[in-house]
Amino acid sequence: MAEGSHSRPVRVVFVCLGNICRSPIAERVAERGAADAGLTGVEFSSAGTISEEYDDPMDRRAVAVLKERGYRYADHRARRITAAQIESADLVVAMENVHLERVLQLAPDPSKVRLLTDFDPAAVPGSGVPDPWFGSDDGFYDTLTAIEAAMPGLIDHIRVLQDAY
Repeated sequence: MAEGSHSRPVRVVFVCLGNICRSPIAERVAERGAADAGLTGVEFSSAGTISEEYDDPMDRRAVAVLKERGYRYADHRARRITAAQIESADLVVAMENVHLERVLQLAPDPSKVRLLTDFDPAAVPGSGVPDPWFGSDDGFYDTLTAIEAAMPGLIDHIRVLQDAY
């Protein structure tokens, strides 16, 4: 099928611990990456593996780096990942191995679960995106940089998924 003519959108879910830092940053970076690449027919969302931050807004430091770099930053509420969300997704992108393992406990289909850093050829295999929450504001810039580095490979992978439909 031609790009944009597939029968349903490709669904991509980003997963981190609390869904207030890394996964919503990745969601916003992916939205823009897809738009910049002319990629249509993709739905991006994010969720966390714990419920403590349920319905909380994005961390203020995550908002600040997204805003500074020109990404969408408003309208985020944390939510916990569910088995149904995983099952309906075409690709689940975890920030660290611990999130990947939790996703596989909920819906054991390893074919659609990947670490975000798997899409960055310069990243150390299995390294994951470190959690900036406990560190300084600079950690959020490092997180954003790591996420941006993986985006071209992720966009290419999404194109492959679309072509499979």
